[in-house]
Amino acid sequence: MSAPEILADILDTSEREDLPKEDLPEWRDPALATLTDARFSDPDWLFERKLDGERALAYVMGDGVRLLSRNRKSLSESYPELVEALEERVRCDALIDGEIVAFKGSISSFSRLQGRMQIKDPDEARVSGIAIYYYLFDILHADGRDLTALPLRRRKRILKRAVDYGDPIRYTPHRNEAGEAFIEEACEKGWEGLIAKRAGDPHHPGRSRAWLKFKCAKGQELVIGGYTAPEGERAHFGALLLGYYEGESFRYAGKVGTGFDDQTLADLHDRMSRFERETPPFDDPPPEDGITWVSPELVAEIGFTEWTDAGKLRHPRYLGLRRDKAAEDVVREEAS
Repeated sequence: MSAPEILADILDTSEREDLPKEDLPEWRDPALATLTDARFSDPDWLFERKLDGERALAYVMGDGVRLLSRNRKSLSESYPELVEALEERVRCDALIDGEIVAFKGSISSFSRLQGRMQIKDPDEARVSGIAIYYYLFDILHADGRDLTALPLRRRKRILKRAVDYGDPIRYTPHRNEAGEAFIEEACEKGWEGLIAKRAGDPHHPGRSRAWLKFKCAKGQELVIGGYTAPEGERAHFGALLLGYYEGESFRYAGKVGTGFDDQTLADLHDRMSRFERETPPFDDPPPEDGITWVSPELVAEIGFTEWTDAGKLRHPRYLGLRRDKAAEDVVREEAS
């Protein structure tokens, strides 16, 4: 099925003619979800599994594929098999949004994906032994037409027809209306949570309340601002000092000392050593001695149980480094 046939199968003639004609854009900001504790069911919303991976936009053209992170970094070198699969299976020029994941059992694992994210050589990536999958959930452009004004539910129908699905390319299924039952099931299965999306909305670039995050456990990105010396048999460092931005201020959020294996300790210490500095980057640094300060450049994914009343992390654990978010964009996520 060609792209015009795909669009004709879903849209009537006037709807197709109303879609703006344009070349595939160089960049389009993806939609981002807002955290909420207000779980709900609503026929005007659809609900998808929240996957713990790396956000990726695929720009598919006749002369090749560009696979980019949400902050425009190339991902093609780390995931060459995805580039090849997209070249073969996407049926038209298109801009597609999705999430790249690796699994431990049936659970998506950001820590396992780290083994692929840090590889820059395509040949090395292929023999890493870490299988990855690209879950597609939105399409913003197809066959010279801007689709962003279409309702999400229409875009997803187009997406389902625009790709010949098969591993490692997967369609992200959704459920309609029953968000509360689905999030209960998701948490029982050990998933990270759900993304709730307003089904009749056009594409909203950036963060909005048209997409909402329901999380089963707490976790977010935080910025590394220093580290403590190792103790006992541990090498390289003891714990990371973490922070987030509050306006122009860089706030201290606490330390994390778990979640590291020996290779991670060595690799992360090597990365941090490039950003060492004499003074603390925090506006409210902890009153401790023996800390090596680093400029706030590296963004880490951290799981934890809750924020304390003092604004610090309780029971944090390190999950991995993120390369798809700038340090200055990291703020404390609070459910609304």
